[in-house]
Amino acid sequence: MSSFPNITSSSLKFFLMGVPGLEASHAWISIPFCCLYITAPSGGGIILFVIIIESSLHKSMHYFLSMLSTADLDLCISTLVTMLGIFWFTARQIIFHACVAQTFFIQLFTVMESSVLLVMAFDHFIAICNPLRYTTILTDSRILNMWFAILVRSTVILMPLVLLLRHLCSCQSHVLHHSYCFHPDIIQLSCSDNKINSVLGLTALIVTAEVDSIFIPLSNTLIIKTILSIASPQEQHKAFSICVAHIGAVVIFYIPLISLCFVHRFGQKVPPYVHSLMANVYLLILPVMNPIIYSGKTKQIQRSIKKVLFPKGSEV
Repeated sequence: MSSFPNITSSSLKFFLMGVPGLEASHAWISIPFCCLYITAPSGGGIILFVIIIESSLHKSMHYFLSMLSTADLDLCISTLVTMLGIFWFTARQIIFHACVAQTFFIQLFTVMESSVLLVMAFDHFIAICNPLRYTTILTDSRILNMWFAILVRSTVILMPLVLLLRHLCSCQSHVLHHSYCFHPDIIQLSCSDNKINSVLGLTALIVTAEVDSIFIPLSNTLIIKTILSIASPQEQHKAFSICVAHIGAVVIFYIPLISLCFVHRFGQKVPPYVHSLMANVYLLILPVMNPIIYSGKTKQIQRSIKKVLFPKGSEV
């Protein structure tokens, strides 16, 4: 038994499993994952590029969407090397410090995504329920402060989890059950008491995903109530389109996240490959689906994408 703090990064290594039980099919499994890794950065990158280039999209709503796209891209990139390394080159080893860093960044961008979705719900609430004060409430300086607050919130919540990993004691097994380093997976390998790590991990989930997932539906309920009181059918349709896009993004984020965390803690009888596939799909489905949802439901985004990417066609 060895303590993490007394072992150098070169001597302590973890072994990533990919998809346990389906190792012989990794080459075939890599095909859909490669397609997702191509689609996710492309979709998010296009939306981010269009928002930066197109001056008509320099509004608070689209600033928040660019934050969401940034978190999506970073979440996708944080697992790219290890996941494709396993599927293509059977590169399963990862040193301790790299594993901890990957764990931190995956959780950091996850908390940031949750925070941005909450801020977007607030943005929609002000835009629909109090439109006359929208520009005075959501100024550029306040949006910048919100982005800074999201970074601080994410770092403060997650830093104790990462620091406490260094005080666990490692058993003989260093085999992780995913194609990337995941906090609940790492603490399960410990021979020492990991209750504090487990409680802090669950607390981090509650104060982010659980709390945010309470305020977001509350905000959407008030928004829908306001929408129903709008006389103009055209304005109702426009407001509903914005809400549907946001609710879709919330659903595809929170349901897989909460399901994955609870399966890790309470689903010991679930086959290992189910854990792994859920974890892989969770990190890739968000960056793939969010650009589709927002570009499909927001006509202004659609027009801007056509204008920037197909300037000749947009003039016809």
